[in-house]
Amino acid sequence: MFILSLLYLALTIVRPQDYLPALTGIPLLPGVLGLAFLAWAISGKKRLDAPQFLLLPVFLLVGMVSMVANHWAGGAIEFLVRFGPIVIAFFVLAAACTTQRHVTIAMTVFVLCAAVLAAHSIQQANTGVGWTGMTIGEDGRVRYVGIFNDPNDLGLLFVATLPMAIFLSGLGGFLRRVLWLTAAALLLYGIYLTNSRGAMLAVLVVGGIFIWRRRGMFTAGVLGVAGLLVMRLLSSRMQELDPDESSAFGRVDAWYEGIHMFFSNPLLGVGPGNFTDYNQLTAHNSWVLVLAETGFVGYTLWLAFVVYGFWMMVNVMRYQPDAVAAPDQERLLQGERSMAFTLLLSQYGLFAAAFFLSRSYTVVMYLLIAVVVGHYLGMRQRWPELPMLRLSDHWLRWMMVSVGSIMALYVITTLMLIGT
Repeated sequence: MFILSLLYLALTIVRPQDYLPALTGIPLLPGVLGLAFLAWAISGKKRLDAPQFLLLPVFLLVGMVSMVANHWAGGAIEFLVRFGPIVIAFFVLAAACTTQRHVTIAMTVFVLCAAVLAAHSIQQANTGVGWTGMTIGEDGRVRYVGIFNDPNDLGLLFVATLPMAIFLSGLGGFLRRVLWLTAAALLLYGIYLTNSRGAMLAVLVVGGIFIWRRRGMFTAGVLGVAGLLVMRLLSSRMQELDPDESSAFGRVDAWYEGIHMFFSNPLLGVGPGNFTDYNQLTAHNSWVLVLAETGFVGYTLWLAFVVYGFWMMVNVMRYQPDAVAAPDQERLLQGERSMAFTLLLSQYGLFAAAFFLSRSYTVVMYLLIAVVVGHYLGMRQRWPELPMLRLSDHWLRWMMVSVGSIMALYVITTLMLIGT
């Protein structure tokens, strides 16, 4: 199951089936995912005691009901076909990543695949076309095939895997350190080539949190301001980072329209994929997109699914065993905390970028959270004192958080529109 999960992860990112003629028409991804799901189904090691295992299938069901409520029964089947494989991939990869070794290997696959795409970006930037045959965009921004055709999706992947590359550089000797730091440099350069403002801001978020934890808030703040100034010098699009700029204004206007779609369909929204039926531009915000398309019910489920991942990693970082741990156990626990901090940074990077992008249903997000959930489940096996997170204990909290976040989105959007 683990090997098949890694193969699915690699095929999802590198996507040879999208540009190699010999693989055209062969259902590689569905086939590998089907085999992995079969291995998971017959496995006797399934653990489903994380709240995400309930939240994600119910979110899928709510999305389907939303389509029916919006008078398109065929849309429910379409959403099932589109999002169902993501749910399966989440279950399988989360079940496979319950040991430190497996989590480390999954991170390795993430980084190596992302580095391949970064190398493709460099070739594309230098020659105008990459080995996939994909040409550079008319605006000079690099792109890849398939789900990474948009430069912003490339930037999101590079940001999410950057903390993993740094983590891997700390495991092993000098040569291994050089290898993974080189990969990290490739990812950073790849982010620069995407010229994605969301990805660049996400790098600042990740770097700021990393420095804050090690050097304090003041140092993180000073370096963050310096980093923003450097990015504005290096990137033409960062120089246009202003609410009055046409692209930014269009995004804020799309947020406003999305919130009003929610007001008109508060319970179940306008249906997954239907945002552009009501507005010319997509939401350009993953939270607004879910809110508009699945309403309060779907948004609350999705928000809980996302935030539980952060909560889990914070729990691991704060965990202290009741009894004094032996030296070997303390080293093991320190490794768990370091891994949790890495996955926490990856989530911060991914969702900081996703705040400016409509990526609520993209597979990379759910594969990353699958590794997070797998790590937490494995931690609870090794350290039973680590608290179990039960949805039944928190459902009222999630409703309140959902209401509060909707109000915050409305206030922020309104203030930005007034400012323009």
